[in-house]
Amino acid sequence: MEDLKKRLKQIIVEKSYRRGEFTLTSGKKSDFYIDGKQTTLHPEGAWLCGKLILEEIRKSGDNIGAVGGMTLGADPLVTATGVVSHIEGTPLPAFIIRKNAKGHGTGQYLEGLKNIAPGTRVALIEDVVTTGGTLITAIERTEAAGLTVAMIITVVDRREGGSENLNRAGYPLRSIFTREEIMS
Repeated sequence: MEDLKKRLKQIIVEKSYRRGEFTLTSGKKSDFYIDGKQTTLHPEGAWLCGKLILEEIRKSGDNIGAVGGMTLGADPLVTATGVVSHIEGTPLPAFIIRKNAKGHGTGQYLEGLKNIAPGTRVALIEDVVTTGGTLITAIERTEAAGLTVAMIITVVDRREGGSENLNRAGYPLRSIFTREEIMS
């Protein structure tokens, strides 16, 4: 797995990492930005993310039955993880959490629920975590839909309070990379 992680870091640094002045989703200012979608929409990057996230789920022993996350950042990640899990013989259905409830039909926040039994233990996935605010919203919506959030995984933890905020809420954050690992 270390070779896969090393290769994913190369792709993140090449495709996603930028220096400059940026305003993040949290509203915070930063001198660097990680545009996760440039990696997660890259064929090899998507596969590596799916493979490493699935490995993190397996290592946990948490009996995870599905993976999901907030649109748009998590969409390619949950799809990649679901596809890799199927190919490897341990299929995990994926679900996507809308930013706004569907304005017609069912009016729900989560898409993909027909593939997941109520009460299923799920992993929420995110490409980059700064303060954890998006994940707190994702947790609330996932649990309101009748699923149990058992695990939170991010590709990159910027180490700007997200892990601490999630821990305080009772949801430890696991990361493939920390800010320091990407910047080293």
